[in-house]
Amino acid sequence: MERKEYAILAVIAAATVGIGVVTTTKPLPTFFAESTRQFVTTTAAMAWITWWALVIGFAIAGGVEAWTSDEKVSELLEGHGAREIGYGSLFGFISSSCSYSAIATAKNLFKKGGSAAATLGAFMFASTNLVIEIGAVIWILLGWQFLLADVVGGFMLIGMMAFGFVYLTPQEVIEEARDNIQDEGDRTARDPVCGMEVDPDETDYSVEHDGRTYYFCSESCEESFDPEAADTTILEQATSLSGWKALADKQWKEWGMLWDEIAIGFIFAGLIAGFIPEQVWTSVFSGATFGLPVYVFWTAVLGTVIGVATFVCSVGNVPFGAVLFSNGLPFGSVLSYIYADLIVPPIMDAYREYYGTKFAAILSAMIFVAAVVTGFVIHFVFLGLGLIPDPESVQIAEVQIEMNYKLVLNVLATGFFLFLYWLHRTESVGESGPGGHAQAAD
Repeated sequence: MERKEYAILAVIAAATVGIGVVTTTKPLPTFFAESTRQFVTTTAAMAWITWWALVIGFAIAGGVEAWTSDEKVSELLEGHGAREIGYGSLFGFISSSCSYSAIATAKNLFKKGGSAAATLGAFMFASTNLVIEIGAVIWILLGWQFLLADVVGGFMLIGMMAFGFVYLTPQEVIEEARDNIQDEGDRTARDPVCGMEVDPDETDYSVEHDGRTYYFCSESCEESFDPEAADTTILEQATSLSGWKALADKQWKEWGMLWDEIAIGFIFAGLIAGFIPEQVWTSVFSGATFGLPVYVFWTAVLGTVIGVATFVCSVGNVPFGAVLFSNGLPFGSVLSYIYADLIVPPIMDAYREYYGTKFAAILSAMIFVAAVVTGFVIHFVFLGLGLIPDPESVQIAEVQIEMNYKLVLNVLATGFFLFLYWLHRTESVGESGPGGHAQAAD
């Protein structure tokens, strides 16, 4: 995040505390003491509950990114049929969960010829809202019903986005957006050692092998490159120390992109839980005054607006969503809030820079409408099936450390995390198993 975004979040945090001060009926010293305690315990509880899932989730995502190749992905996304949409969703699912990384990757796939439906609809959404990390945190904090709804609603939203691109967006507008990207003239290649995107025209490091040119970000990556290991299988990489080194580097990159947003999500969840009195939530979510459908619809709109205004993306949205649900925001409206992570102001500004103002406005409006409609529909589908959980089941208050499975999982996850960090910090590793080769740290 940039300084401007941190400043906006600081203003929102101050406003949260201010609302509590104005609306509380308790003496201010008592209010601050109790609210601060609730803030700290809620934040710590969410971090404790989800730590092991985050470590495992990032490791799996790092392994997928390090051990698989995406050079031919754009060729599989050139159409907008069920096959291409399915491929886009699959590649998104096994890709990064960082919204900023997702929109950059989707832009490159779109630039290389992928359809708007398969890249900006399926891939971009799936890589932020259908990935392993967010699924694990949703299950832990909100329950399996929310995870199921996130997946079902996710595919519904992808379908709506695809329909919008194919049948509602003029083809000339889509091609104009593609031309805007191509005018950038930024041809890039992936460093086969560390995975970094490099400009072939700018880098001084390249190797010709078997009729193909490999480009590197640094001299150390060039020296570490082993042509025979460039096409190693997933099994060979999974059984070699160099393969795990690559996984460690990739997962650390994911942590680098997302740690602040995850932390902000926990902090804001704690602030909201601690400093906003219950009577405020009661007045905002007062019930289906004009009938349940109208109530769910306008709160789905409200949830989407909150998702846009809070600036927090992907996994960081879930803790705040848990607090909103526990305080009365309807089931489907919480989904709308979570789905809005691709239209926070900095990302909408990136859309404008990538594709031009017209297409950015269309894309942002489509995501907003799709998030609202999906949350609305999923709410009533799950209501009809009796699958909406009790808000009291949300885990936002457990802070004590007990000798149970959570302690065991967190201890093991911490050891695994430290091992991967050691691998990441190691300058190079020797051969270990089939296909093993030395790699430099990025």
